[in-house]
Amino acid sequence: MSTDHSIRGWMFKYRSYTPLPFLLAMLVFARPSIVSLCIGLAVVALGEAIRFWGVSIAGSETRTTGSVGGTYLITTGPFAYVRNPLYLGNMLLYAGVGIVSMSLFPWLLIVALLWFVCQYTLIVLQEEEYLAGRFGAAYAEYRRNVHRFLPPLSPYRDASPAPKRVSFAEGLASERRTLQAIGLVILVLTALFVWQSGRG
Repeated sequence: MSTDHSIRGWMFKYRSYTPLPFLLAMLVFARPSIVSLCIGLAVVALGEAIRFWGVSIAGSETRTTGSVGGTYLITTGPFAYVRNPLYLGNMLLYAGVGIVSMSLFPWLLIVALLWFVCQYTLIVLQEEEYLAGRFGAAYAEYRRNVHRFLPPLSPYRDASPAPKRVSFAEGLASERRTLQAIGLVILVLTALFVWQSGRG
């Protein structure tokens, strides 16, 4: 295995843990305000809405930490707008938390977002190799028409029947841990805001 593949494999396997140092710094140096809470929570809500929509179609396969894989080529829902909606949702989630916390703002947020762009680009390159090999021409057509992260004005229309449909129950089951983590972080930041405001 090449060094490049080793790095991408490591990034994929530990993608849920590499953001933790940024999250910890956002909590330690938090200086939230009422404005940052309102704006940041709106960004968090947007990011989680995109994630929840995506996992409600893709399902629990998005949680795998082993080798890159995928049973279906999903091109509907948020996948009709960007090829990697869950990663886009993640970046919005962490951006929202960074805005809420105002920790070392804006430098910590900028560094964190640059890290995510680099990390997800490496992961996506590996995933694209798998999808191209498994789905061939269908994926090539999809890839030509849908950007990795930047949504177009109109969604991609796939003539083939959708292999999976939206299941909010499946999405909730897959996303429960993320929702709990988001809720805890926002609760801590809100408590810090109240405590710092009380100190004057």
